[in-house]
Amino acid sequence: MKHINLIAAFSISLLASASAVLAEDCNAAGTVGTGGSASAGGTSATSLGTAGACRTDDGTTSSIGSGGSASTTDGKVQSKTHVNDNGDKLKAQTKAQAVDKGTFSKSRTKTSTDGSSLESTTRTMSHVPGEKPVKNTTTQKIILPQQ
Repeated sequence: MKHINLIAAFSISLLASASAVLAEDCNAAGTVGTGGSASAGGTSATSLGTAGACRTDDGTTSSIGSGGSASTTDGKVQSKTHVNDNGDKLKAQTKAQAVDKGTFSKSRTKTSTDGSSLESTTRTMSHVPGEKPVKNTTTQKIILPQQ
């Protein structure tokens, strides 16, 4: 069985972006997270993402993490995560997919924070040839209150 596991990368990402600010010091704080799995035949794919932000008198600190995995009994798997840090904006995207002779499962999670809002969306899809695809979307968004 082929299997790609990014739990370690997810854990490192969360630890590396952890904030030293205590929760009780926040004037406004929030967290979001979504995740999902898809499976069909002998394939499966999972992805998840989480983000948090804490606004203090000195500014806003944010953290983000994402990861996923895919597996199949006989076929091809792919799983990749990308995190982008652009000043006060953090974005992460994970894609995981397993394909076995036309049967496939895939999951994609996009997570972002810009200091005033947090958002995470996970889309999953699985398909067996000759059947209708199964799709699901989960979204969570929080806007931090103004000071």
